Amino acid sequence: MSLSKRARQFQDVLHQRGLELTVVELPESTHTADDAALALGCEKAQIVKSLVFRGVATGEPVLVLASGPNRVNEKAVAAALGSDIAKADADFVKTVTGYAIGGVPPLGHKENLTVFVDEDLLAFAETWAAAGTPRAVFKIPMKITDILPAHTVVSIK
Repeated sequence: MSLSKRARQFQDVLHQRGLELTVVELPESTHTADDAALALGCEKAQIVKSLVFRGVATGEPVLVLASGPNRVNEKAVAAALGSDIAKADADFVKTVTGYAIGGVPPLGHKENLTVFVDEDLLAFAETWAAAGTPRAVFKIPMKITDILPAHTVVSIK
């Protein structure tokens, strides 16, 4: 199967990190958690949403990996971070991650991000995450925390 350039680049990131995980591109959009769950035939809660925020005082990039149905309580994440956060705009997301909104994977970004993982994702032995484009995904057949760089597990609700 042929992958788009961006999906191939992320596949290379996985291999460079020694992760034998496979990127697939679907004919349907996986831009939203609902779309992804429908296309993959899994629970919405198994979809990893990669949401980028910006530290209000510092401008530092913050990545929240949230379970599909969950909304991020910005106050809860700010408490864990120790400073307020705000949603990042599309240009900031692309600059710090290297990916456009809708295709941001949970790892392999241009810059180091402070990473928070929704504790609800740990209920699953298998999750799915974006892999560089709104149609590219990869299956994580283990706890997501097993493939991530430094991170903190929190309740995001």
